[in-house]
Amino acid sequence: MSLLLLLTIVALQSSPAISDPAVSYSGYKVWAISPRTNEENQFLGKMSQQYGLTVLREARFVNSSMDLVIPPTLERDLKNVMDNANIPFVVAINDLQTAIDNQNSNNDEIPNSRAAAHNMTWTNYHRLSNIYGYMSYLATTYPNLVTLINIGTSYEKRPLYVLRISNSSSPGTNPAIWIDGGIHAREWISPATVSYFIQQLVEVPANAKLLKNVDWYIMPVMNPDGYEYTFVSNRLWRKTRSVTSNPSCPGVDPNRNFGYKWGGLGTSTNPCSDIFKGTKAFSEPETLATSNYILGKSSQIKLYLTFHSYGQYALIPYGYDVVYPPDYNDMLALANKAVSKFTKYQFSVGNSAALLYAAAGGSDDWAKSIGIKYSYTFELADTGANGFTLPASQILPVGQDFFPALEVFVSQVATTTTVRATTTKPTTKLPTTATSKKPTITPCRCICP
Repeated sequence: MSLLLLLTIVALQSSPAISDPAVSYSGYKVWAISPRTNEENQFLGKMSQQYGLTVLREARFVNSSMDLVIPPTLERDLKNVMDNANIPFVVAINDLQTAIDNQNSNNDEIPNSRAAAHNMTWTNYHRLSNIYGYMSYLATTYPNLVTLINIGTSYEKRPLYVLRISNSSSPGTNPAIWIDGGIHAREWISPATVSYFIQQLVEVPANAKLLKNVDWYIMPVMNPDGYEYTFVSNRLWRKTRSVTSNPSCPGVDPNRNFGYKWGGLGTSTNPCSDIFKGTKAFSEPETLATSNYILGKSSQIKLYLTFHSYGQYALIPYGYDVVYPPDYNDMLALANKAVSKFTKYQFSVGNSAALLYAAAGGSDDWAKSIGIKYSYTFELADTGANGFTLPASQILPVGQDFFPALEVFVSQVATTTTVRATTTKPTTKLPTTATSKKPTITPCRCICP
């Protein structure tokens, strides 16, 4: 066993044990509700707050879907509420625990044929130790190509790992692409897809063209504490695991914690909320370490990609409100070109706040604010049939469908040049040329031709 892999395992084992009992969702249902009017949408929002329901997906606009977790103890009452309001709903998932149990092919992670080196596969969702073990394996097996970088530690003292992939004799001189996943703990398809990208870039010789004149910085799991918690305690946990002012409500939403327009629309001051913004921008060690590292590479990183789920959207800043950056048309054109490579999944492309909802403090807005021109959020499959419980059998189809789009991004980035790094702080205000007027290019809402 290599020293690097041994240190990784020791670091993981030294992390605090998770003692919370496992949450069972046996008998829980997921209702999909499509409000027909703004009044119905507001009614559903108040109902979910009143009954303390877990919202898996908010209704973005009239006739879009709101997905709610319905406890068996409240099902009868909520049916009466919906009937009295004359709002129809569909049972999207009849038993949530069954859907959770069926996500992986079995409860044990299946070793692959190279189990002596690593246990990573893309037929199952994997624990953090397997993902980190695979990253360590690549760094020791391909030392001239791959570097494992520890950029900090999480609240529970787990390492925050980034993999640099570069075939340059002077890493850091090429323009670069940043990819991260696992910001929201329950979105398992995100780390699975991002780790698939790593495997394809490093271990498939035919993809060497994607490494020519471009470096990659890839962070599969930005929120390792929350991610581990979804495996051992609560599958639907979203936030970090830091202590808050309410001992019963730990955690901050990392994607409301970045320091651009922090605390604005679509955030909460309530620690019990899934969109709790934290006590200040970058209050979380995970977001602070990530932002500091990206800032140090901001002159090199030309494109930022962050992967979430679900809904199948390609989202373009800004998300804090319906505001379009002055180069929005450039960003939209590149996104549409990338989405045109998809053959299996249909994605909608457009401004984050206009296409979905306003959400301040997002990582993509922040990346855009520090000068990374091409900054995108991709909400991966599916559109709601499985939601966060997307079966592991879909990992490869999702990754394989998206991977050709990376060539589009590489083609764009490879034509740019890097400049010497500076210590410039991120901006706190929008450029004066930003506008709330929608640009003229029509967003792609289909599998583009």
